[in-house]
Amino acid sequence: MTGIALSRRFYHRAVRPLLGGRPHAAALLGEGSEVLGFDDGVSTDHDFGPRVQVFLPPGAAALSLAGLPATFEGHPTVYGVTDRLGGAPGHQVEVTTAGAFFTRRLGVDPAVGMGLADWLLTPTQTLATLTAGAVFHDPDGELARRRDALRWYPDDVWRYALAAGWLRVAQEEAFVGRAGAAGDDLGSRLVAARLVRELVRLAYLLERRWAPYPKWLGRGFAELGLSAVAGPALAAATAAADWREREDALVTAAGMLAAATNDRGLAAPVDPAPRAYHTRDIRVVGADRLTVALTAAITDPGLRALVDRLGGRRGGPIGTLPGTIDQVTDSTEILLSPGRCRSAAPLLGLALGGGDPAAARSDLSAVPEVDRRP
Repeated sequence: MTGIALSRRFYHRAVRPLLGGRPHAAALLGEGSEVLGFDDGVSTDHDFGPRVQVFLPPGAAALSLAGLPATFEGHPTVYGVTDRLGGAPGHQVEVTTAGAFFTRRLGVDPAVGMGLADWLLTPTQTLATLTAGAVFHDPDGELARRRDALRWYPDDVWRYALAAGWLRVAQEEAFVGRAGAAGDDLGSRLVAARLVRELVRLAYLLERRWAPYPKWLGRGFAELGLSAVAGPALAAATAAADWREREDALVTAAGMLAAATNDRGLAAPVDPAPRAYHTRDIRVVGADRLTVALTAAITDPGLRALVDRLGGRRGGPIGTLPGTIDQVTDSTEILLSPGRCRSAAPLLGLALGGGDPAAARSDLSAVPEVDRRP
């Protein structure tokens, strides 16, 4: 029994009959492992049960769900304790509008378009949960239009995110060997694990797939085509007992992903072969070369201005790119809050204020909380 299958039947058999033919759309989107298709038997120990979102047209009359059954196929429909309802008892049928639903999770309604700030300030895990899941009913295409707008970055934003991802690798790739050669095996392992995570996230970017939150990062990576290519070397890097083996596995994996970056045709190709770090007995892929190539290929005026404003390291060609919001922070308390994400705009070199229409989008106070108490 998957959560999506259960919720689909719940909508058709229990929720839709209560609508009385009213115009609506219905889906299972947003937070939850079942939305990503990763739920299993363990998932049923909390918050698991029939869920659905019902989207009414703006200005529609309130919908009563008093006729919901107490249970559905052996699962309760009213939860006494749930993470989603702040501890209050209630069902998990959210009645809202498409615009309010997406705005609450993004800070903007994608139906009006996604600007540069909207893309950079939205975590990939949020984009994953809004483009995955299942749509049960969408006669007017209100959900499809918004989901299609979120399928992937515009090409120059894609280049920028890849450039920033490779820069994160460049910042630490030499430290695996430096710490290991200095006798700090734990330090070498810690850096290697961080680099494996960055390379996994780069694989998602290269395959145009939104990376989920950490619990499912490896599970989703296993479904990528690049997993078969770089996965064995990444696994070897995390398991290696010797820093030389660790370094060898990392430059092998990084080289494969650098070659994949070349294959995307987004920038001038870069030699993916490993090389010495300055004159030291340390090998790296030289990831900052990919950062330079990718940023040089950006032509969008707004993004070009951002890159130029951020400037280069020591005045050189390597841009000082912070990247997207989840390349800047992995704090759950920030990434799960659209308002906090958007308030981090200055960290990304963005300015949300004054006459910038994106500034108004960061105010979610006008979107009411959904009341699902019985």
